[in-house]
Amino acid sequence: MKCEQARAKGNKRRSLQIAGDPSQAPPILAPFILYLPRLYTETTGSWWCRVGAEQRSSGVVALLFENPSMEWLDEYEKLVIRMDTPKVVIDNAVCPTATLVQVDSARKRGVLLEAVQVLADLDLSVKKAYISSDGRWFMDVFHVTDRLGRKLTDDSVISYIQQSLGTWTEPSQPAALEGLTVLELTGVDRTGLISEVFAVLADMDCSVVDARAWSHRGRLACLVYLRDEDADAVRVARIESRLAPLLRGDSDACGGVVAVPACSVAHADRRLHQLMYAARDQDRAFPTPSVSVESWAERGYSVVTVQCPDRPKLLYDVVCTLTDMDYLVFHGTIDTNCGEARQEFYIRHADGSPISSEAEMQRVSQCLQDAIERRSFEGVRLELCTPDRPGLLSDVTRTFRENGLLVAQAEVSTKGDMASNVFYVTGTTTGQAVHQSAIEAVRERIGNDCLVVEEHRPQLYQKTQPDDRDDRNGGGIGLFHLSNFVKRNLYHLGLIRSW
Repeated sequence: MKCEQARAKGNKRRSLQIAGDPSQAPPILAPFILYLPRLYTETTGSWWCRVGAEQRSSGVVALLFENPSMEWLDEYEKLVIRMDTPKVVIDNAVCPTATLVQVDSARKRGVLLEAVQVLADLDLSVKKAYISSDGRWFMDVFHVTDRLGRKLTDDSVISYIQQSLGTWTEPSQPAALEGLTVLELTGVDRTGLISEVFAVLADMDCSVVDARAWSHRGRLACLVYLRDEDADAVRVARIESRLAPLLRGDSDACGGVVAVPACSVAHADRRLHQLMYAARDQDRAFPTPSVSVESWAERGYSVVTVQCPDRPKLLYDVVCTLTDMDYLVFHGTIDTNCGEARQEFYIRHADGSPISSEAEMQRVSQCLQDAIERRSFEGVRLELCTPDRPGLLSDVTRTFRENGLLVAQAEVSTKGDMASNVFYVTGTTTGQAVHQSAIEAVRERIGNDCLVVEEHRPQLYQKTQPDDRDDRNGGGIGLFHLSNFVKRNLYHLGLIRSW
C-alpha cells in the first residue's frame, strides 16, 4: 500500500512538473501543456495531468484529469477549439483606402492558399499584404478592396469572409456540384477547337451546366460540367472517343478526356492550373522577366520575387502554383502601386529545405511566369447574357471561329433559364489584334442587346525604370536581416507604430 501511495505521489509530482515545464513533456503533448497552468487556475477543484509510462512507450499519450465535477472536460474542449479555430479580424478603420483582413491560426499546410482563395472568389483585390508562418503559428494581413477600388461595406461579404476563414472544419462541397460530372479536357490549342468540342457535346444532347477553359502557349485545358444523367458510362465512352482525336490534333502531343465526379474538383481555377502545369513543355525554356528566384543561404530560404502589372487574382495564381509545386511560404510581402504589383515570398520545400540548384530555380521561375500569363493577355472580352437553350455554346463559338477569333479563356455558367458566358478572344494567333469588322459580325449574328464588348489590353511586363534598377538587381530584400523586413511591413500595414 505504501509503495502504491508513493508511486501515485511521484506520478502526480511529475505531472505538475510537466505542466510547469513543457520541455519535460512528450512532443505530442507540448502544445497543450503550454496552456495547462492557466487552465489549472481557471478550473475549480483539483485536477492534474498524468502520462503513464506504459502509454509513452507505446506512442500513445493520454490526458487524465481528476476532478470530481468533471468540469475540466469543457475547458479542454474550449482549449482545442481555440487552438484550431482561426481568428479573423476585419477592420475598416486602420487604412483609409482599403479594408484590413487579418487571419491568425495554428499553422497548417495550405492555410495561406485557402485564405487567398476566399478573397479571389469574391473578386477582391489585394492591394497590400504581409504573410508570416514561422514557428507553429500563422498570421496573414491583407489590405483588400472590391472590384471598384472601394472598401468593403457589404455586411454579407464581410460575414462570408469571417465564416469562410474562421471555420476549423473542412469546407463542404457546394450544393450546386451535387449530381454533376466534370469532363477534364487537355490538348493542343488551335482556332475553332472550343467550337468543335461544344459541337460534339451538343450533337450528343449533353447539357453544359458550367465550363471553364484556358489556353496558353499552344495548350488548352478545359473543365466541362455535365449533369449525371448526361454522363453515364456508355455516353462518356462515346464522348471520349469523339473528342480525343480533336484534342490531340495532328501532333504527337498528349491530349485526352477524363470524366470525374464534380465533388472531386475542389476549385476550378486551381484544377486548370494543375492541368496546364502537367501538360507544360518541360524541355523548352521561356524568358521570365516577371519572376526571379534567389537563394538566401544564411537563413535557409529561397526568395521568389514577382514584378508585373497588377490584375485580379494575381496573388491567387502565384500562391496556388507554389503550393501545387510542394513549396511552403514562410514569409511574404505584397504591395501594389500605380497598377504595378511586387510580391516577395520566402519559401522552402515541404521538408524544410530551400531550393538547391539553378535548374530548380529556373523551373520555379518558368512555372510562375506561366501562371501569371495564363490570365494576362491582350484581346477583347465578350460577355453574353441570354436565355439558355440547347446548342447555344456550339452556335456562339462557331460564330467566333467563322470570324477568325481564337478563344483564349471562357467562363460559362447557367442560372435557372439564363446563360451567362464570358469569352476572352484574340486574333487567329495569340496576341494578334482583333479586327473591328469581326466584332461587328459577331454582334450582328448574336445580337446587340445580349452581347457586351470590352477591350482588355493589360501590359504583361513591367518596364524597368532607371531609378529602381538597383533595387531590382541588388539581390533583393533577402540580403538584410529578416527582423527588419518584418518590422518594416508591420509598420506599413498599420500594425505597429513608428519607433
